[in-house]
Amino acid sequence: MLHEVINWLVTTIGSMGYTGIFLLMAMESSVIPIPSEIIMPPAGYLVHEGKMNMVLVIVSGTLGSLFGAYVNYFAAHWLGRPLLVKYGHYVLIREETLVRVERYFAEHGEISTFIGRLLPVIRHLISIPAGLAGMNHLKFSLYTLLGAFLWVTILTFVGYFLGENQALIAQYSHQIVLGLLVFSAILVAVYWQVKVKVN
Repeated sequence: MLHEVINWLVTTIGSMGYTGIFLLMAMESSVIPIPSEIIMPPAGYLVHEGKMNMVLVIVSGTLGSLFGAYVNYFAAHWLGRPLLVKYGHYVLIREETLVRVERYFAEHGEISTFIGRLLPVIRHLISIPAGLAGMNHLKFSLYTLLGAFLWVTILTFVGYFLGENQALIAQYSHQIVLGLLVFSAILVAVYWQVKVKVN
């Protein structure tokens, strides 16, 4: 099944080009569960084959991720917060909870957004609390771009060096995720140490 999906993505990306990468990564970054691990490696393989440009692939994937994140961010900001303020108490979400979320993202939104872009599942969802909290738009955009760029670049190079070998791509993708989890934990620890010293 995975082999068929990979082949379909290679064909789709090959025919739609950079627009296809942008659209697929935009869907991946919103609420549509398309794993980026099966989007960017095939694009990297096409770079290896000389059919696409590495820089344009990474830019397309990164901007697609940002666009999908915008969808979640603005939907949560414009629609989600008013609904939660009005009806949240019916599902045990009080306005004080939203105030705490806003306060958290005002103080720690940058690190949360950046790390959230690197982690499975959280990657799709981190834009929602950021939107609910009304996180500064420029900061949200910057740290989303940084996190998405790092993730997209890694996956593209995985595909570039491993080609169509799905077993190796899956194996290395898992190892990369574990490595990013360790990296994120270290980054959070350093961040809190700096925060404690500053305060």
